[in-house]
Amino acid sequence: MHLAKLTSPADLRALSSAQLDELCAEIRHFIVQAVSRTGGHLGSNLGAVELTVALHRVFESPRDVIVWDTGHQAYVHKLITGRRDGFEKLRQRHGLSGYPSTSESPHDVVENSHASTSLSWASGLATGFQLTGHEHRRVVAVIGDGSMTGGMAFEALNNLGHYAQRALIVLNDNGRSYAPTVSRLSTVMSRLRQSPHYVQGRRAVDHLLERVPLGDGVRRSLDSAAAAMREMWEPPAFFETLGVRYVGPVDGHDITAMESAFRDAAAYADGPIVVHVVTQKGRGYAPAEHDTEKHLHDIGLFDPVTGASPAAAPAAPTVPDEPVRQAEPTVPGEPVRQAEPTVPNEPVRQAEPVVRDYTAVFTETLIAAARRNRDLVAITAAMPGSTGLLPFQREFPDRFYDVGIAEQHALTSAAGMARAGLRPVVAVYSTFLARAFDQALYDIGLHRLPVILCIDRAGITGPDGASHHGLYDIAMLTRIPGMTVFAPSGPDELPIAFAQALEITDGPVAIRWPRGKGPVAGTVQQQDAATSGMRAQARQHRSGPDACLLAAGQTLNAAIEATELLSAEGVDVSLWDPRVLKPLDRAMLLDAAAHPLVATVEDGVRVGGFGSLVNDALQQLDAPTVPRITQLGAPDAYLPHGTAAELHAELGLDAEGIAAAVTKTLARITA
Repeated sequence: MHLAKLTSPADLRALSSAQLDELCAEIRHFIVQAVSRTGGHLGSNLGAVELTVALHRVFESPRDVIVWDTGHQAYVHKLITGRRDGFEKLRQRHGLSGYPSTSESPHDVVENSHASTSLSWASGLATGFQLTGHEHRRVVAVIGDGSMTGGMAFEALNNLGHYAQRALIVLNDNGRSYAPTVSRLSTVMSRLRQSPHYVQGRRAVDHLLERVPLGDGVRRSLDSAAAAMREMWEPPAFFETLGVRYVGPVDGHDITAMESAFRDAAAYADGPIVVHVVTQKGRGYAPAEHDTEKHLHDIGLFDPVTGASPAAAPAAPTVPDEPVRQAEPTVPGEPVRQAEPTVPNEPVRQAEPVVRDYTAVFTETLIAAARRNRDLVAITAAMPGSTGLLPFQREFPDRFYDVGIAEQHALTSAAGMARAGLRPVVAVYSTFLARAFDQALYDIGLHRLPVILCIDRAGITGPDGASHHGLYDIAMLTRIPGMTVFAPSGPDELPIAFAQALEITDGPVAIRWPRGKGPVAGTVQQQDAATSGMRAQARQHRSGPDACLLAAGQTLNAAIEATELLSAEGVDVSLWDPRVLKPLDRAMLLDAAAHPLVATVEDGVRVGGFGSLVNDALQQLDAPTVPRITQLGAPDAYLPHGTAAELHAELGLDAEGIAAAVTKTLARITA
């Protein structure tokens, strides 16, 4: 029994070819037996046995990083890396995960359960290893089960080739995802799979060109002819057009052939390379091979002899490709940092004529930070000018990445860079961040990676209308466990927020600011208050017993004016600038709970945003009473175009609207 003696990938290298064949048979038998008792992903793992063995014989995990896409094909990888005993509780509570898991093993660098993300991870990891002096570490992305047809994979291929990033892409081509894969690329692959003449013909042409002594002109002509011949046999010239070298197809059940291809590919240093490996999904298990729909891709409990589900035994609940995750326990409103001492009746900041452009302040802040921190890199999705990154690009061209209109790739490649030791900063408009929520949630947030999202055009943006208002970033980002969200109330606070973001290394950070310009603190006293740091989170501007206003970000200025209007009517309110929307400051919450009314103000959607966080946190406080809560923000509707001032007034987010909402609610409370 070779499998019983296998404790690490290094043990594979001592086995002969015959012993490796025996091991592969043992692995298939083990996986069928294990999955029959727990349910799980079967067909894809049976097809990837020899592929996984070959990878671990050539590469030295975890020094060399292997990213699995999707992660449901990593059962063999788990066996080889010493987790055989864990299969007794595969996919069960407190048992072995059905996907790669960073908490289980150092061989699992990425928890990769969503399709088509591996190439973006590879792009970021390769960049990180290059910039941190770890070029000796190789990055291998195994992509299969239809994942290459996902748009994000094409985004990553484009950038891997453009930046000549050194990564090995193993295309595990079994022609399937759940069902047969649908795409033009898969059709070409199928023709290659069915044509043994392609490999023979290409080898013959290459061999001829190597042997014949030719002048440069003749060689160039024959190279062109060879390319035309390759087109006749329909190789994926698609890859080479993108700057990604192509090798294959290779028999995915021939360990010797794959090892040779992987070693040659590992020596390729001029950029990314694809090794096209052809495998059979469900190989070695007749019920899976004969399942024409999905080759037993995913299955509940079953009889390992027949492959049939027992009639009397309830099937284990499975959700294909979507692991069940428990939310980490959190205490709503529990602060991470201590609040600075506040002065109950601190003078209200007066509006000043001096204004600064938020984006310009961000540019200055980012460049200053990059001069101090060599690991800081900047990423944009086709908007270097609009997001203020052109000056950064001029000064730090080797630390700047424009990925094109590919927000999903931008965030996942940033996750890879952070995993490799860099401090990536992603500059993006709020409206376009919505395209990459999955990547923010699962690639960055789930791995608690210190990526900094710098979100321009947050809130109501004006004339571009419904598709461009930045109303949803607060609601999206505050749903991500471990995310810190800064909302500077003026341009002078943006550098403070960024400096604080750099100090947070155990999770992602977002900094949001509105379009255009904002007032700058004018007096020395006000500047001192602004630059005291956001480590203290919330700052109280005034104290009053009748109500408590919590005004997020740019809404603070309107709230300040509203307190003056309320004061003229004999209503004395407290006013807080939260500064950090998540985690909420406990001192602010305790003060708010002492008022009969709390009004939250935000330039985002009212439901699910900052106000909802405050509402939930106040309900959880151990306080004798819970105040009445009014949440002011954008309604559950698409907003039309118009100036920010016009729309704020229509929504009651200007000074008059805020004051009116407070007096109206107070009247109801006292009635």
